Amino acid sequence: MTLTDAAAARVQALQAAGEKPYLRVGVKNGGCAGMEYVLAYAEAPEALDEVVEEKGVKILIAADSILFLLGSEIDHETTRLSSKFVFRNPNQTDACGCGESVTIAPAKLDG
Repeated sequence: MTLTDAAAARVQALQAAGEKPYLRVGVKNGGCAGMEYVLAYAEAPEALDEVVEEKGVKILIAADSILFLLGSEIDHETTRLSSKFVFRNPNQTDACGCGESVTIAPAKLDG
């Protein structure tokens, strides 16, 4: 998982303003396409979380989401009407029309 400069800056701002030092990234079942990306504040890494340190920030990847997020890039976009994190995920195979949910196939590991 990588972060763009914009995403790293936004995570830094959230961590500086928040009560918890980490941001955990994951996926959950939901939406019309089957899965949704989720972000949540975390006090500390859980036992099997992957800790990613990139561009001066640390984020956590939820253990049950690692194979779905391998190779992903997180960006942050601000428009006149919204401010949001955007996932560019090579494992994503489809998305619903509104963009709230996605279909993701787990990454295939060689070996």
